[in-house]
Amino acid sequence: MEENTFDPDLIRAIFNLVWKKRAAEREKNERTETVEAEMGVGTSKKNRLTSANANALKLSCELLRLFVTEAIQRAATIAEAEGSNKIEATHLERILPQLLLDF
Repeated sequence: MEENTFDPDLIRAIFNLVWKKRAAEREKNERTETVEAEMGVGTSKKNRLTSANANALKLSCELLRLFVTEAIQRAATIAEAEGSNKIEATHLERILPQLLLDF
């Protein structure tokens, strides 16, 4: 892996934010549903915090780096074909569907 990659602490913080939001949404949805019997002592899978180990974070950082690099390269190709030397949002919008399919 290259040294120019995303900071694992930043990626961990982003993941934690998303996981907390999803957990809050799940709790909200569960409250609106019918009340079920308690599951007993201890934590159930639904209540456990989600986490990622160091290797998973490194891999996620590398995948994000590759994704962003590829997006920039493809958008630059489109911009160059149009005679522009600046990547704009429309260039990214044009490459995004195929990029998502490729990843």
